[in-house]
Amino acid sequence: MTQDELKQAVARAALDYVVDGAIIGVGTGSTANFFIDELANIKSRIKGTVASSEATAARLKSHGITVFDLNDVDAMPVYIDGADEIDASGAMIKGGGAALTREKIVASVADKFICIADGSKLVEVMGQFPLPIEIIPMACASVSRSLAALGAKPVLRLKDGHPLVTDNGGWIIDAGGLKITNPRALEQSINDMPGVITNGLFARKGADVCLLGMADGVTVLKF
Repeated sequence: MTQDELKQAVARAALDYVVDGAIIGVGTGSTANFFIDELANIKSRIKGTVASSEATAARLKSHGITVFDLNDVDAMPVYIDGADEIDASGAMIKGGGAALTREKIVASVADKFICIADGSKLVEVMGQFPLPIEIIPMACASVSRSLAALGAKPVLRLKDGHPLVTDNGGWIIDAGGLKITNPRALEQSINDMPGVITNGLFARKGADVCLLGMADGVTVLKF
């Protein structure tokens, strides 16, 4: 199976976690896009969605799926999204699509986080994928120095030769060179740096279930 076929398989499997009549949190990225396309087939069963990015909201609306503002939603049974890396504890690195802050906010309201990913995303120790960190632009240099002091190699993410600007008006620093053996502690440490909006470690609130696309089918991991 190709990587896209694996993503499509887990996206389809995630439909089993959709709660009828409820509002569903939806993530951002290539795997989440496959889920949105699958969700369109059962859109009449749900009340609507909350999107973790402007791009996700646009894709949902293109399928005729209602998108609610999170401020108008008291609770959600599930949030369904991909991951750039996930470990055996359910901790994840997210933010490859630059939507980490809104993803973390929407996920915090949901009762369960359902991670959908191809099998290559499961790792023993996270850090091979550079850790995204959303920052206030004026803090770029100071946060980069603090990250370097932790042993990271910080790189400002660019788009068309300029700093990539998130939906929130922030910039993204990608911190490479980390071997993340204590993701919960590192998540807190980086979030405590002045100027950091949030970082892409989802460890204090990680995945509850991970649907992994493997060559022989979808593997379900529960944490």
